[in-house]
Amino acid sequence: MIVSSFDSLICPLDNHPLQRAGASWCCASGHTFDVAREGYIHLLPVQNKRSRDPGDSKEMVAARRRFLGAGCYQPIADAVSRAVLRETSRDSLTDVPRDAVLSCLDAGCGEGYYLRELAAASGDVGSIAKSSIANSSLSLIGLDISKWAVLSAAKQDKRMCWVVGSNANLPVASQSLDRVLCMFGFPVYAEFLRVLKPGGLLLQVDSGPDHLRELREIIYPTLKAERTEEVPVPTGFERRSGELESAETVRFSLGLHGQEQIADLLAMTPHLYRATAEGRARAAALTSLVVTVDVRLTTLHVPT
Repeated sequence: MIVSSFDSLICPLDNHPLQRAGASWCCASGHTFDVAREGYIHLLPVQNKRSRDPGDSKEMVAARRRFLGAGCYQPIADAVSRAVLRETSRDSLTDVPRDAVLSCLDAGCGEGYYLRELAAASGDVGSIAKSSIANSSLSLIGLDISKWAVLSAAKQDKRMCWVVGSNANLPVASQSLDRVLCMFGFPVYAEFLRVLKPGGLLLQVDSGPDHLRELREIIYPTLKAERTEEVPVPTGFERRSGELESAETVRFSLGLHGQEQIADLLAMTPHLYRATAEGRARAAALTSLVVTVDVRLTTLHVPT
């Protein structure tokens, strides 16, 4: 599959379509947004920021890049790529004709790891040779509220569209996407529903009850009881069962070696700020640790 940059963007100030004009994107109202030297676009108006520098810090992004770049979460990336690229038909999910463009947004893309892995998987002819999207092109966009994350992503892969923006107000045209990824992020279902085409898919990855349990047992005095009730289906979406299950558990043991790798894992989770100083100190003293990775991949569909 040919990987290309998604271009159905809208102005974050008035929702008019944006058109590329050299090194800028412009709307009919005259709003102009320059493409940064690294190749990303800043589409987060200052009035929509909740802080001066929202999202992950430069240090957190660097930690995530080292950790994910070492392949620690490769099984998760593989599961997500399979879900995006799996065979589709009129009897299962959305029908993607041959030679079509399959568009995908990573909403909260961080430094772009999962989109890069998706692009790599799309080039694995053996894995998708029998897929109805084998001859399609893959149009990709990664969006994050952290400028440091988007900057890192843009430096690593120029083929995709990288945007500083918010899930609460996606600068993306309505019904322009076939897939939306939400990886350990903050889903805004109304916006996801707006930008997905009829028959489109939302692929959401969330922590399972045992995710990083061994690390949490070290940094917290006690662990909270996990919720066991079924999460309701968001308005406008539906789950389907049958040949393609709506949920998949990815679970494996991960050995961490060295203080830096343990610190990197802690830095890329909310536990860094939730733990007490004593808990963080106990984690910092570790030189090795085996943790359980336990995540749930849920597929939600937009009715056709």
